[in-house]
Amino acid sequence: MGGKNPLVVCDDADLTSAVNAAVNGAFFSTGQRCTASSRLIVTAGIHDRFVNALIERMGQLTIDDALAEGTDIGPVVDQSQLEKDLAYIEIGQKEGARLAAGGRVVKRRTEGFYLTPALFTESTNAMRINREEVFGPVAGVIRVADYEEALAVANDTPFGLSAGICTTSLKLASHFKYHSQAGMVMVNLPTAGVDYHVPFGGRKGSSYGSREQGRYAVEFYTTVKTCYIAP
Repeated sequence: MGGKNPLVVCDDADLTSAVNAAVNGAFFSTGQRCTASSRLIVTAGIHDRFVNALIERMGQLTIDDALAEGTDIGPVVDQSQLEKDLAYIEIGQKEGARLAAGGRVVKRRTEGFYLTPALFTESTNAMRINREEVFGPVAGVIRVADYEEALAVANDTPFGLSAGICTTSLKLASHFKYHSQAGMVMVNLPTAGVDYHVPFGGRKGSSYGSREQGRYAVEFYTTVKTCYIAP
C-alpha cells in the first residue's frame, strides 16, 4: 500500500488549518506513514502565504527523542532509511527543486537517526521526489494555477492511497471527494491517520481488491475455497 499522497490547498483555504494539516500529514511520525502527504499541491493565489506560514511552523517543531515530553517528531527508524531520505533530498536538489527548509541531520542527547523535516519548493510533479515514495519527512510543494489543475496533478500518480483537500468551499470539497483517484479522501484534515473501524485501502498501485479493517477485514483475511463432493 505505497503512496505518494497529495494534499491540495485551494485559494480559499483557511491558512492555519491548511498548514496544520500539511505539517501533520507530511512530517509527523517522521513521515514514515504510507498515507503521509508527500505532495503539497497549492494554487497560485495562496501559494506564497502558505509556503511562508508552513516554513515558520516547521521552525517551531521539536525534533528529539520520541518518548521525551514536548517532542513533535522523533528519529528516522534506522540508518538505511536515513540514507534513503538524504539520497532523495540530494536528488530533489539535482532535479532543480529548492530545499526551502530542513533536510539536516542533527544530534540529540538520546542516540538516534534525527533528521529535520525537508520541504522542497519550486518542484514539479515530474520530479522523482514527487513520483517515488520516500517514506520519510520529505515533502514537495507543487504550484498550480487553479483547482482544476490541482485535481489533475493530484491524480497524476501511479499511487492512489490517500488524498486531501483544504478548502472552505463545499462545492470544491464535494467535487474532490468524487473525483480524487484515491481510496481515502480527507477534507481540511491530514491525509494520514484513519479510524480502525473504517475500510483501509487504495486504488491503482496502492492495493487492490478487498479493504482492510472493520467488517471488511473478515473478507480481506479470508481465503475462499470452493469444493465439490460426489454423492
